[in-house]
Parts: sequence; C-alpha cells; structure tokens
Amino acid sequence: MRSYVIGDIHGQLELLKAAHERIAEDDAAHGGGGQIIHVGDLIDRGPDSRGVVDHLMRGQAEGRDWVVLKGNHDRFLPRFANTPEWVDPGLASGRHWIDHANLGAAQTLASYGIGTEGRSHADIHADLMRAVPEAHLQWLDGLPLWHLIPQALIVHAGIRPGIPLAQQAEHDLVWIRQGFLDDATDHGILVVHGHTVVEQVTHFGNRLAVDTGAAYDGPLSAVVFDDSGIHVLSDEGRLPVHHASPPR
Repeated sequence: MRSYVIGDIHGQLELLKAAHERIAEDDAAHGGGGQIIHVGDLIDRGPDSRGVVDHLMRGQAEGRDWVVLKGNHDRFLPRFANTPEWVDPGLASGRHWIDHANLGAAQTLASYGIGTEGRSHADIHADLMRAVPEAHLQWLDGLPLWHLIPQALIVHAGIRPGIPLAQQAEHDLVWIRQGFLDDATDHGILVVHGHTVVEQVTHFGNRLAVDTGAAYDGPLSAVVFDDSGIHVLSDEGRLPVHHASPPR
C-alpha cells in the first residue's frame, strides 16, 4: 500500500495544490492507487482557509482517497460557531481564538468575507453564521483524529505515551508537545505528526515530524510510504528523510 502524508496546511491553498500535483506525478509513476493523508491544521494564518476547506471537501466528494485529520486549529472555527464563548483549554493564555493576533482567526474569517478589526465577538459571530457554510462547519467538526496505515499511526500533534490508542484524549492528539516530543519510547509503530514545526521532515526514531512551517512562509512537505521505505517528495523526485537522534 502506498500512502502519502501532507503536513500542516494553514490556509496555503496554492502550496496544497502543488503538493497534490507532486503526489499525483509520483503516484502515477509507481502504478497509482495511493492514499493521501493530511495531518490537520487546515485553516488559520494563511490567506485562503476557505479555499483549502473547499478543495479538500470537493476532492473527497469526487471520490478521491483523501483522509483529512483534525488539528487544534481546525476546532476553533466550528467551536466558535456552536459555542461562541468557548476557549480552547490548550491555549495557555486562557484567551479566546479571536483575541490572539498570532493564531490566524482574522485571516480565516477574512477568507469568508468577515472583518474582525474593532468588532465585538457577537458581531463577528453573527456574520460567521451568515457567511460560513454549515457544511464547512460540520465537516471541520467531524474530522477524524487519527489514521492507521501499515507503516505508521498518523495524528496531528502526537500521542500520550503508554496510553492505548482507543483511550487517547482528543486534547493530546491535537495539542501534545511535552511528554511526547521528549519521549524516546517505542510506541509499537512509528507516529507521524505535524503541529510542531521542524526545518525539514525529520525522523526521530519513534516519530516522524512533517510540519515544515507552511504557516510561516515555509514549505508544505509531503512524504511517501511504500515498499521502498519513507521518502520526502520534492520537485526533483523522492529524497531521503533526515534522521535525528531521539531524546535520551
């Protein structure tokens, strides 16, 4: 089975389309039939969150074998729609999504034609309920939290070591850093994740980090898993994955 994994997208529609094109070329060259898994954080920070959601929803509706996982950022928009006062417990500041300049709420809402500058949460929410398709909210809210392929477990942020998969908390799957990134445990399967930016796709022994900072003008990386191993896809073809020493 050939599987492709794409890192955190963050509203970068053109980078997503380019990654899909690289994957299509590689897949065709190897017989076709590959599956694409997206590790989440589809929205916020980049210029076209709406376009990303439209593109992924349309691809799935057309029957493409695309798995789209939920990231922590993908919770903000539907939760604001359904529970306007909700504050994500993963935000150490205790502040609302809209009140963080660096989380990307303004960019996401702008992609739906909604302004935020100097406006109350209530007014923004009223515009959201008129402008954001209910299908988008339901789709984002219903995204799965993990996906298994023969070679790996794919999640947005990581897992809580030592906890069975069925008992993993959503909060950890979309937010965890401490306790996962610094853990060298053999999880029984390679864990592929985004959420924490790395300079290049990096294999740490028990995990593979694939978020290379598309949210901050970095590249959007894609990785292929097949019988030949794990490779990064570039415009020049397949490249080896960088390996780093796991934490001690």
